[in-house]
Amino acid sequence: MMFAAMLPAMAQSDKVITVSATAPSDRTDEPVVVSLKDYGDVKAAIVTDEGKEVPCQIDDLDGDDIADELCFVSDMKKGKKKTFKVQLKYDGEQKQYADRTYARLLLRNPKAKAKNKHDIYMQSMTVEKGVNFYSIPHQHGVVLESELIGVRVYFDHRQSLDLYGKKTKQLELKETQFYTDANQLAAGYGDDIFWCGQSFGLGALRGYDGQNQVMLEDIKTRTQSVITYGPVRAIVEIIDRQWVPSPGMKPVTMKTRYTVYAGHRDIIADISFSHPVEGYKFTTGFTNVKGSEEFSDKKGLRGCWGSDYAVGGKDTLTHKKETVGLGICIPDEYNKEELPANPDNYPYVVGTSGQTMRYYLTYCSDNETFGYHNAKDWFNYLKEWKKELAKRIQLTIDN
Repeated sequence: MMFAAMLPAMAQSDKVITVSATAPSDRTDEPVVVSLKDYGDVKAAIVTDEGKEVPCQIDDLDGDDIADELCFVSDMKKGKKKTFKVQLKYDGEQKQYADRTYARLLLRNPKAKAKNKHDIYMQSMTVEKGVNFYSIPHQHGVVLESELIGVRVYFDHRQSLDLYGKKTKQLELKETQFYTDANQLAAGYGDDIFWCGQSFGLGALRGYDGQNQVMLEDIKTRTQSVITYGPVRAIVEIIDRQWVPSPGMKPVTMKTRYTVYAGHRDIIADISFSHPVEGYKFTTGFTNVKGSEEFSDKKGLRGCWGSDYAVGGKDTLTHKKETVGLGICIPDEYNKEELPANPDNYPYVVGTSGQTMRYYLTYCSDNETFGYHNAKDWFNYLKEWKKELAKRIQLTIDN
């Protein structure tokens, strides 16, 4: 009798590809994103620029344990092509680089004696309708940050984005957990700088009944998850299952992803729905900060500059009045109507004939040593920001 020899499967050889990028303007920390869907089960990647290693990450975006995208950032000069050598590895683990972005979801630890010392880290958390969403996670929801900005997304019917203001460019939310203590403040850390109340905060998407916003109360379940958290890109996700955006409409499951890149002060908001939502109306915008000055180009770009107390919207013994600049940029295809400011918000009506929407959010704090400190400069930044969003880098890949 003959027996077939049992031989181990041959490991797939590493593959080297060349990625060339040309920017339409001078860029700092420009994101370069390469789809890995045609390269099999990539386990790790190494990127070099003229022989110098560039920090990068590979991300599994759909949870099937296979990397979907390679991501890194690079400085670029207008019109000058940069060429990167990318080694795709099919064995081993991804090399770890210094984090420039961060995202985490924390469960409350009843044993933690300080508000910034909770340590039960969660990849994902799902709760059913009727549960007190707001009080379950520490920080009231998932957080994400770059060196310039930090936000938390409330885990309740509002889903407002609350803002953290920095003084210097650095990651802080792992240490402060949005509850900066006296020693950290003295050392130059930032703090919570914003009061959301019932407003959008910065760019939350809600339903719209033709006159009023519809909060995300009528749902089956809500999930918050950390998709990836660095070193150069952080993504968090919120899923609202069987949501009724306005009375009489067919329920829809909505997935919201917020993305930040290293070195950036803006946030990408990607919305997807379980079925086409043509005919549905939604609303988004940002908080009408007390006494704020407004800017709008009437074409989807809008901002404000104002000051308010961050805790309870009122004066306290421990928190000063905070000055912030807010901004949103909604592409024409999703922008249905800019509504007049009301006491809570600067709102828009938005919608899509398909199943996806994308818009962009940004903000600054007057506490920054590196940012903007008056309405004129902030509004000028917003105008340039919109121009840059419209200009895409040219990317070519040589296999």
